[in-house]
Amino acid sequence: MVIVWLYSRRNRTQEDEIKNTMIKGLYETHLEVANLEQAVHFYKNVLGLEFALLEEKRRIAFFWIGTPKEYMLGLWEKPKEELATRHFAFRCDAEDILHKSADWLKDRNLEPYNFLKDGTKRPMVFAWMPAISIYFDDPDDNVLEFIAMLEGKPKPELGVISYEDWIKTDKDL
Repeated sequence: MVIVWLYSRRNRTQEDEIKNTMIKGLYETHLEVANLEQAVHFYKNVLGLEFALLEEKRRIAFFWIGTPKEYMLGLWEKPKEELATRHFAFRCDAEDILHKSADWLKDRNLEPYNFLKDGTKRPMVFAWMPAISIYFDDPDDNVLEFIAMLEGKPKPELGVISYEDWIKTDKDL
């Protein structure tokens, strides 16, 4: 009986340690850009992010995403031939992605596309999460994404599907 208690106590402690991890979220990410001034213009004036800092000597700029000091994006200038294409996603409201994102992007001369690149420009659902998303590129071909978690249980067997198909299959909404 004592052995069983010690074993179960140890397992609970390990589970608690996993739940109380040091990592609470993502704070900062960086993108490589060929022209820092062009990239600053894009992220500030086209996407509307709040400019935080430009370090001319290091050729880097920082932007706040959402509330200042909560999330940060860094842009590092590099020679074009050294650029590595990156991807990251902006957290958005599902309703905005569904009803506003494509027009919002087009109004800024950005071409929306979905994960399947099926030409429809409709947001798609990653059923394993579930989340709705739409993609676009920055001037340096970094892949940017608007994403929002959806209500309902994950259904990984469905893969990536249209929102309409998600609604038809999800009885939990």
